[in-house]
Amino acid sequence: MKKQNKEILLYLGIIFTILLVLNLLLVIPNISEIEGEINDEDLDVEDEESIRGDVKEEEAVEDIDIERNITKVEMMLPAADKDGKGVATTLEVEAIPNGTGKTLTDIDNILFWADTQHSIRMAKLAAEEITGMNVNDYDLIYSIDAKASVVGGPSAGAAMSVATIGALTGRRPNKSVIITGRVNHDGSIGPASAILEKAKASKDIGAKLFLTPLSQSEGIVYERSEHCEDFGHTEICQEEVRPIRVDIASDVGIDVREVGSIKGAKEYFFS
Repeated sequence: MKKQNKEILLYLGIIFTILLVLNLLLVIPNISEIEGEINDEDLDVEDEESIRGDVKEEEAVEDIDIERNITKVEMMLPAADKDGKGVATTLEVEAIPNGTGKTLTDIDNILFWADTQHSIRMAKLAAEEITGMNVNDYDLIYSIDAKASVVGGPSAGAAMSVATIGALTGRRPNKSVIITGRVNHDGSIGPASAILEKAKASKDIGAKLFLTPLSQSEGIVYERSEHCEDFGHTEICQEEVRPIRVDIASDVGIDVREVGSIKGAKEYFFS
């Protein structure tokens, strides 16, 4: 009887062991599936982070696009160097939307006179009047890259006004047209100096039309020469100055028009 009970217990132990092993074999795949689900969830999180990364990239692109809304215009500006010789300089104006009305200057190795700063203020006023836009909604950057060591401010005012109009409205000024003259608070154009030299500099860089203030398409230039005479054993020399009337168009070989205001001048720059 005891032997029979031992055999029964042995059989039960074997059966229990078999059942335990089978149970383990069934549980392990489930564990793998759970781990797989967890990994899938991790992948989903990574995918979500990747998507967020894509959004960030799109936002960065949008930021770049916003930056590209900055309008930059470039035009040539006639000037005179310290020796009175005409030179052509590059004027660039950038208009940055959603600004606070700041005015910034970027000058390359030139003396930027105080009257040039005044010209910028007048140019902004004239541009605001003509375009009907509020310049305080923009930040404006004025850059001059000049061969001349000095750029006198007053006669740069008209060109600065035209460039500012172009930057605010997103229109490119006609590069074959060059203007000289100061700008007044009401948008009228005042006289400029060294007209003949500036016209020559404009012709040299390929300009087809040179705009001058009223009554300055013709003018007087002063020719200087030295005259010497012998008095006994002494030679006495003195400088002589002769006024000469010039017609800029025929003397320089460039089309010349007179303009009395920025409003009139802009018609030549923007078709």
